[in-house]
Amino acid sequence: MKNVHITVLAGAALVAGCATMSDTQVREHAVEIMRSSFAARGQAKLDRLDQDDVQALCSRTPQDPPLTKAEEEKINASQKAALRYPADGKLLGDWRAGEKIAQTGVGKQFSDDPKAPSGGNCYACHQLTKEEISYGTIGPSLYNFAKIRGYSEDMQKYAYGKVYNPQAYTACSSMPRFGHNGILTEQQIKDVTALLMDPSSPVNK
Repeated sequence: MKNVHITVLAGAALVAGCATMSDTQVREHAVEIMRSSFAARGQAKLDRLDQDDVQALCSRTPQDPPLTKAEEEKINASQKAALRYPADGKLLGDWRAGEKIAQTGVGKQFSDDPKAPSGGNCYACHQLTKEEISYGTIGPSLYNFAKIRGYSEDMQKYAYGKVYNPQAYTACSSMPRFGHNGILTEQQIKDVTALLMDPSSPVNK
């Protein structure tokens, strides 16, 4: 009980200390705590704590003003310019492989084999098929994705780009930048795009 009391007092002191800091100081203090408590292990290096310009701009506290329209457009433009489409011009792979990628969340953790392919873990945030009844709701349902939007080449390009880097379309999206950050390979992104776009995919049934 004594240890609990000490912990509560320490926590209260930390909160009180932060209350006297500026937003910049709070951020710097938070980064300092993360760097002191996070140790590099395997493929999980300390550079994971480094933010690029977009991440820094999107890391806003409740006290910060919301992004302006100009800031959102700047993010969209910079990320759209960084999109890399397949050199062979083919945007669709195998939807069956895409379903496997959507089902697995392995990869990029210190305990994962860095030589093995990563998963997309798409079901953690989205509904995709009727067959899978366990899915997250952080993101919108993608069931009937192409059946609703159409199977055009432009829509295929949009779907590929959205998986590659969602911030090219939605500033500060919480969806991972799978291609931009090298989480999924080009072929894997093609396969996930096929899962969304192929008429034969269970997504569109």
